[in-house]
Amino acid sequence: MTTSAPGPEVWFLTGSQEMYGPETLAQVATQSQGIAARLAESAELPVRVVWKPVLVDSASIHRVVLEANSAPGCVGVIAWMHTFSPAKMWITGLDALQQPLLHLHTQSGMALPWSTIDMDFMNLNQSAHGDREFGHIQARLRVARKTVAGHVDSPGVVSRIGDWARAAVGRADLRHLRLARFGDNMRDVAVTEGDKVEAELRFGASVNTYGVNDLVAVVDQVGDADVDALVTEYADTYRVAPELLPDGDRHDSLRYGARVEAGLRSFLAEGGFGAFTTNFEDLGGLRQLPGLAVQRLMADGFGFGAEGDWKTAVLLRGMKAMAAGLPGGTSFMEDYTYHLVPGEEKILGAHMLEVCPTLTAGQASLEIHPLSIGGREDPVRLRFTADPGPAVVAGLSDMGERFRLTVNEVDVVEPDEDLPQLPVACAVWRPRPSLSTSAEAWLMAGAPHHTVLSQALGVEVLADFAEMTGTELVVIDAETTPRSVGRELRWNAAYYRLAQRL
Repeated sequence: MTTSAPGPEVWFLTGSQEMYGPETLAQVATQSQGIAARLAESAELPVRVVWKPVLVDSASIHRVVLEANSAPGCVGVIAWMHTFSPAKMWITGLDALQQPLLHLHTQSGMALPWSTIDMDFMNLNQSAHGDREFGHIQARLRVARKTVAGHVDSPGVVSRIGDWARAAVGRADLRHLRLARFGDNMRDVAVTEGDKVEAELRFGASVNTYGVNDLVAVVDQVGDADVDALVTEYADTYRVAPELLPDGDRHDSLRYGARVEAGLRSFLAEGGFGAFTTNFEDLGGLRQLPGLAVQRLMADGFGFGAEGDWKTAVLLRGMKAMAAGLPGGTSFMEDYTYHLVPGEEKILGAHMLEVCPTLTAGQASLEIHPLSIGGREDPVRLRFTADPGPAVVAGLSDMGERFRLTVNEVDVVEPDEDLPQLPVACAVWRPRPSLSTSAEAWLMAGAPHHTVLSQALGVEVLADFAEMTGTELVVIDAETTPRSVGRELRWNAAYYRLAQRL
């Protein structure tokens, strides 16, 4: 898996003008450096904050924007009009900007010094004035951006900036993503289809297909020493079923699962891939459908989609990048079956094998069970139940002329009873506002059955990501009704039709 050489950073741009004179501009620089430093010190931001000299004319603004566009580590820019920065000087720069933009509407001091305010103070503290001018030109140019108002010492303000920065990190990661599809998608399935050219234009991800037997050749070349090392790691990490232990009658199945993991890791590393798909209908010479290998690769940050679902693999990879360092897991998921007892409605989410173990802080069990599809040997897999807590379920679908990101706020809960016969990892959740409304809204949106479940991210991060990538967003939350979703979908359809380039 490849990563960018420099760590992610956002550039802090401050607007002013020459009219104020060198003494005032020096104070502007000092105060803007202070604001940038406060942001840089916050644990909420997963990026470095790089302060840039105060911008006072069109040429300097355009120059720094071009530098931000091409800087390897820059994932976005924060702009603040400390004083009054005439907006026409920003036109050329904003028109050239290719990075995500956050407009921070703040000021240096939190409280006004009421008894000492004079015109010098008023001239130096004009964000209420200057940011309105800046807001106008952004609206006039239809610049995609996030606007955050408030003082940087307010936790809510910094949290929202952190959400935007995480979305920017995810967008930047996808701009360089290479995804390997092992075989095509499941036959006759509609929702896993999609426009890979548009996906590369919109998200940056390069999606290409490789023969499954290309992977098999790598798997078959894995040495016994590499297999031994992984088997030892499994024993140290998981509760291994007795039949899979060295003296068990299914130990060879575990060793083959380890061989698949080693080979898959080698293939992905060699090709610089950060995401991949498999398909149980196209396994070539593989003896097992990869289960354990996929789960462990997801835990290490790889994107994955089953049945050739590359869109979910792209989304999972992006959300893994956004969630880096946060508590809670992020996993490939599927709405599998319902508990429809009135007042107790829940969804049981799972898949054939592939659920990421980051969803639990507990120790997973490494087991082997029959798999009735695929026509291969019984595969090894990790089995566990996701930890309870708030989460989101997100799905990416291709609507023909645009991508749609549907997000449902949910609450992961403990199952009502133990699940001793369920041979796969799972999560149980209550969707907001209710199962019936959530399901109706999801179906109305044409959202997919493969999703990403994240306990680490909230709606605002994904909303920022959708804004940055020009992706339609549909949110299902506590305020949602079928009627409101129906109206929103109709409005969105009209908007995106009118906004299409001729």
